[in-house]
Amino acid sequence: MTNPTIELLLKRRSVTAINMTGPGPGSDDIDLILRAGARVPDHGKLAPWRFVLLEGAARAEIGLAIADAFKRRYPDADEERVTFEAGRLTRAPVVICVVSSLKDTAKVPEWEQVLSAGAVCQNMLVAATALGLACQWLTEWYAYDDHVKAAIGLGEGERIAGFVHLGTAKEPPEERVRPDLDAIVSRWGE
Repeated sequence: MTNPTIELLLKRRSVTAINMTGPGPGSDDIDLILRAGARVPDHGKLAPWRFVLLEGAARAEIGLAIADAFKRRYPDADEERVTFEAGRLTRAPVVICVVSSLKDTAKVPEWEQVLSAGAVCQNMLVAATALGLACQWLTEWYAYDDHVKAAIGLGEGERIAGFVHLGTAKEPPEERVRPDLDAIVSRWGE
């Protein structure tokens, strides 16, 4: 018996954003991906995450903030590298910034809230793959830069869990080596 969900999970593969092109997902697909992202384990029903959708010119506008932050870090960087950094979010037609937005509550530990934001990113990848889209979850250096976070609109204490890039693969991704389960699985008591 074949199970399409299990087959999808076992074959899912990220496509690097640099190997993406258009078309990107339409508004119905974006809505479906966002709804799938929001259906993750969420102890306390806190929704300790939110989404910032980056499409069209918005990707290049945030790219200018990324380039500016890069120049601040590396004032001697050449223009070619600065231009490369400015284009980080323009490689894929659509980028969803998943923001970890912790809620102040004694009931749910911060760690569980952070894990929930990571689960959001993974659900989005699975949904995008099921829709036939190329996708990749990235953070990169700029996800941790205060200047970039402010440009995207993050509030106090918020962090970027990931940028989920969505588009069409220029070419099928190559499979990569996966961990040997014998090396990473143990049974307690043995």
